[in-house]
Amino acid sequence: MSIVLTDFARTRLFPREPRRNTIQDCTPEDFERHLNDEPPLKVLDGYAPFCKLHVHRNWTSTRCIAVPITDVNRHLLRSDYEARSSDELPVLVRWFEGVDPPVAGYLVVILYDRAQLAKEGTRIDADWGVVGCLYTAEPEEIPMAPITMLRNALGVEEGGSGVSLDRAAYARSVAFWSTHANWRG
Repeated sequence: MSIVLTDFARTRLFPREPRRNTIQDCTPEDFERHLNDEPPLKVLDGYAPFCKLHVHRNWTSTRCIAVPITDVNRHLLRSDYEARSSDELPVLVRWFEGVDPPVAGYLVVILYDRAQLAKEGTRIDADWGVVGCLYTAEPEEIPMAPITMLRNALGVEEGGSGVSLDRAAYARSVAFWSTHANWRG
């Protein structure tokens, strides 16, 4: 099985201007090499048949991506309308500023198979393409953000995958993201 970084993931996980809330101490090439050379601790099923999650012990200093919202840090939450690319519609997002999350115990790499990526307009020369990565304390997936689920349901023309909304998964997502937020450094 071969794995490559998609351009979408490369720009989000390894931006030109390094940020504290992206993958640390690793080049995109080293990251890709690690995924191909080191077997994951476990493989989880993703939200659709074309999606798999490879759980790796964190070999970097990358910090957890989600932070619990508390009375102590609630005042540090920010929000704005943003698009992940120039082709997508801006959506409301929120994040913390000024928090210092712990180093993640695990990197949960989100993979799409070649056929799905081609359907979305991305051609790869590998079996699987990285579309994202979760930095977690436990070797488990954290729920996909509600807005990502909605975008996926809108279809590939709106930057999603074309997978219909699962109400139960959406409810779990809302429960998690009502009490957690991403952060920016």
